[in-house]
Amino acid sequence: MSVSHARTIGSQHQALREQVLEELRRRIVNGDYPPGQRLTEERLATDFGVSRNPVREALRIVEADGLVTMMPRRGAVVATPEAAAVADLFAVRSALETIAARLAAERATPSQVAELRGLLDEARDATDRDDLSRVAELNSALHLAVIGISGNRWLTSIASSMYLHVHWVFRVGAADRAPHSWQEHIRLVDAIAAGDADEAEAAARDHVDAAAHAARENVTRQ
Repeated sequence: MSVSHARTIGSQHQALREQVLEELRRRIVNGDYPPGQRLTEERLATDFGVSRNPVREALRIVEADGLVTMMPRRGAVVATPEAAAVADLFAVRSALETIAARLAAERATPSQVAELRGLLDEARDATDRDDLSRVAELNSALHLAVIGISGNRWLTSIASSMYLHVHWVFRVGAADRAPHSWQEHIRLVDAIAAGDADEAEAAARDHVDAAAHAARENVTRQ
């Protein structure tokens, strides 16, 4: 996938190394740099229009994130999601998101429900356009919004780091998963809007179970 149209590094009021790191993570989790692709410092410096120093720092961090692995004689390579890591990720998601859904159903305001409905509309449109990168972004946005509505700061803190990997795993299989995910999100948002905590919890659990099944299949095919 071409990335020549991507944003310009250095145009934001943010430390250059942070901008490079943010952009590198974005390109990996969105699939611009797909699993297995080699990432040289020289290539990334050219892509981002920066020197190699901030690229080198960013590569160290994304390696620690688990998004990149260092291979003998190849250097940095975009990682491929592994079955064990995916299973661990979805085990945490199931516990976290069922709690968040229940709390959101108990606490959501009309304006917050309207925000969720807006994300659903955007996701439907993106799915119809086959804009999978946007679908993945909206998937993460909706789940993080539900977690935010829960009002539990511990859930929010955990989710902020976890969703980097949730987004990545979803994007890898988005072509197959997107239509089903959108329908499951409708059920979840309807339950939250109705203030039905039991149904919201069940909808969240069923959704994460379905997503975990799809992710396992994607990992097996790779």
